[in-house]
Amino acid sequence: MKNTSHVFNLCICELEPLRRVAHARSTQRPVFWKGVAERWRTLLSMAAACTVLVANPAAASCAQMSPVGVEAAQHRARLAGYYEHKLALVDDRVYEWRSPQEKPRLVLHGASHVAVSKSHGYAIDGKQRAVTWPLGSARVDSLLDDVALISAGDSGLLAIRCDGSLWQRRAGEATWSRSADAAIHAWVGDGADYYVAPGGRLYARGLAHRGQYGDGRLAERPGWTAVAEQASEVVGHTGHALYRRMDGAVLGTGGNRFGPLASHGLGDKADRWGVIFEGAAAIATGSRHSLALRPDGSLYIWGGPEGVQPRLAMQGVAHMAAGLEDTIAIDGQGRLWNWPLGQRPSVAMQLPATTR
Repeated sequence: MKNTSHVFNLCICELEPLRRVAHARSTQRPVFWKGVAERWRTLLSMAAACTVLVANPAAASCAQMSPVGVEAAQHRARLAGYYEHKLALVDDRVYEWRSPQEKPRLVLHGASHVAVSKSHGYAIDGKQRAVTWPLGSARVDSLLDDVALISAGDSGLLAIRCDGSLWQRRAGEATWSRSADAAIHAWVGDGADYYVAPGGRLYARGLAHRGQYGDGRLAERPGWTAVAEQASEVVGHTGHALYRRMDGAVLGTGGNRFGPLASHGLGDKADRWGVIFEGAAAIATGSRHSLALRPDGSLYIWGGPEGVQPRLAMQGVAHMAAGLEDTIAIDGQGRLWNWPLGQRPSVAMQLPATTR
C-alpha cells in the first residue's frame, strides 16, 4: 500500500501544474479555448497512466531500478498469449493452459510478469530474474538477472534490464547481447520486433513486407529503424503491429486480412500507421483480433468474427491478452476469463485449489 500511495501521489503532483496552467489560461478565453482540447487529452492520458500504475503494485515496487527501468516495469504483464498457448499471473502464481475448456496448470509461485512463445513460458521472479520453462514441463531455469521486462516471440527474446538497457537473445542462440541503451517497452512480434525509447520514439526491425514499419516501405532494413513518435507501448503479431500513443490513441500498421487493424487496410495491408481507436490505457493483439482497455475497465475488441468496428466486450477488466482464436482477461476481482472469438464471456475459469 505504501508503494501504491507513493505512485498515486506522484501522479497527482504531475497533474497539478497542468491544472494551474489551465486555470490561468481560462482568464484569456480565446487562448484558453484554442488549447483546451489538447490539454484535456494530456490530462486523460496521464490519468490513464496513473490508473495502470496503481493497479500494478508489483511494478510500482521497483523503486531500486533506474528511472527508465521503473517505467519499463510498469508494462509487466499478468496475461500472455501466443497462438494457442496462454499464461496467467493470478496473485503471484503463474498458470499455463491452451484451450478455454482446459483447466489451467500451476507452474510457479512468486512471479511478477509473464510472456510466452510457441515452445516456452517466461516470467520474472521475486529476485528480478527472467526464468523460463518448456511448456508442459515442471523444469524452470534461470535466463537473465536484473530484468525489468521480457518479451518472447518468433525471433527470440528481448529483455529490458533494471538499468533500462535493452538486451536480445536471438532464436537458436544461448547468449545475450546489448541491443539499445534505453527502452521503456519492447515487443517481439511474429516477424518484426519493436521497442519504445524514453520520450516515446518507436523503433522497429525485421520483416517489412506487410507494412510492419508503418513508414510506407515494404523492404527490411538492417538494425533498428525509428518509425513513430509519442508511443507509450507497442504490440505485434502475424505481420501487423499496434502502438498506443501518449494521448490514448491506438494506431496500427501491417497485414490486415482478418481485421486486427479494424478498417485500416482491411482485406490486405496498411503500410502506414493509422488511428483505429481512442482513449485506451492498454492494448493487446493476436493473429486475427485486437483489444483495447479503457481506464474505466471497459474492454473493446475487433477483428476476425468480432467484426471490423471495435465493440464493447466486457466491463470491469483489469488485464487482458489475445490468443489465436480466443481472448483472455482478469477482472477487478482477480477472476480469470477465457472465451472464444465470436462469443461472449460467460463463466470465469476454475483455477487449481492446490498450491506448491
